[in-house]
Amino acid sequence: MNTETESELNQWLEMLRSPEVDDRLVAVKSLQHLGDKEAIEPLIYALQDENLNVQKIAISALWEIANPVAVPDLLKCLGSPDAEIRTEALSGLNDLVSPTDLSLLLNHLTHNNIYLQLNILILLRKIHDIRSFPYIIQFFNSENADLREAAITTLRYLNQVEKCPQALALISDPNATVRRATALTLGYLQDVEVISVLSQALTSDSDWQVRRNAAKSLAIHENDQAISALEIALGDEHWQVRKSAAQTLQKIPHIKVLPVLIQALTDEYADVRKEVAIALGNLGSPDAINSLQQALDDPDREVSIQAQRAIQKIQQSYS
Repeated sequence: MNTETESELNQWLEMLRSPEVDDRLVAVKSLQHLGDKEAIEPLIYALQDENLNVQKIAISALWEIANPVAVPDLLKCLGSPDAEIRTEALSGLNDLVSPTDLSLLLNHLTHNNIYLQLNILILLRKIHDIRSFPYIIQFFNSENADLREAAITTLRYLNQVEKCPQALALISDPNATVRRATALTLGYLQDVEVISVLSQALTSDSDWQVRRNAAKSLAIHENDQAISALEIALGDEHWQVRKSAAQTLQKIPHIKVLPVLIQALTDEYADVRKEVAIALGNLGSPDAINSLQQALDDPDREVSIQAQRAIQKIQQSYS
């Protein structure tokens, strides 16, 4: 560092100690514009400022400098009572953290601060290291629904996790948001009970988003044990559930569902009818051709296009 730069930094550091907020704002903005690694230390100092605007600018500046040396101090900001501070710090850390920070993150996860714990769980999704598994599942039993939801979502990102019996129980969580996240996460697990648990959620859960997410996860598994549940879901009261069930049946074509698919081809929602037409094409039964021909006159162009494609696909399979 040359003498001129050192003198300038000392000037800004002195202003950061000023009792006047305006002085501190000028100093932190100047350090941000400087954008040099020599500005990191005074910017870290500014993270402790009592003024939120000074803190936010310091976080942004450290994010822009992108030096991982700031990670430990930025992590402390994740527990701030101010939502904007937490959001800015999380955004910066999402770019800065790396697998080498795993131990540091797991250590902060043990701190008794819900905001901090929530944000650490989010950051762990970027690292997706199996070593965080025992730390994450501890939050499945948290009294805080946000922590349960964050933990089951983070589990989805961990490499090599195929079985987690503790996760299955969260499909019955009293909080719908937790159940929604659980239904999606179960799509990536291989426990023997997963298909039956998802099938039950698809047909019985009171929340339509849980039912839709269960259908999406069953599409990942492509297991025909879910056929009966998917058949029921085609008659669900919510169109997005019916649509997801039809999309899943595209991957698990089964002759058993031919009648309900044909009936669903007249669904009031075009998005559902389109997916049903595709499913019928994949099923490949000539018994669906008459109904598909009627769908050629569907008022929605995309439905008629998919009906035509389905007819051609069925005819080609029998030619």
